[in-house]
Amino acid sequence: MLNNELITNALRFVVLVFIQVLLLNNINLAGFINPYIYILFILLYPFDGNRALLIFSSFLLGLSIDIFQGSGGVHAAASVFAAYIRPVVLKYSFGVSYEYNSVKISTSSPTEKFAYLTSIVLFHHLVMFSIEIFSFNHMVLLLKSTLFSGIFTLVIIYGSLILFNKKAS
Repeated sequence: MLNNELITNALRFVVLVFIQVLLLNNINLAGFINPYIYILFILLYPFDGNRALLIFSSFLLGLSIDIFQGSGGVHAAASVFAAYIRPVVLKYSFGVSYEYNSVKISTSSPTEKFAYLTSIVLFHHLVMFSIEIFSFNHMVLLLKSTLFSGIFTLVIIYGSLILFNKKAS
């Protein structure tokens, strides 16, 4: 990874943690819908970057959110899982393009982008809420929280990708 990419990823890490902690942790719709934009760090990490560094960074990212939120490690576990499963999701979302390292989120088709973003977000949320709720008696709450928080998170992620990926003409 180049120094420029390292600085960009470090800056993205810090900014996303601050946005999540200072702004988005205070949003709670209907008692169970919360956006988690910090996943954007995992989603936008360079595809050809060091996988071990991604998993370690994802652990630190989740741990940072857990420390500020007092959630006991659920975000760290879900972030590590999302980072670990990311190559599999990339392979089935982008196919041959991923294997030849020719994938860019900004230039990918809407279908590929949707499959990639939705899969990672829903896997992350499912793991996070499964650990947080940790009861088969509350399966409906688990599925509702995963689905609606996932949709809300995806709307915010798509909005931020559109907002920050526009090229000035």
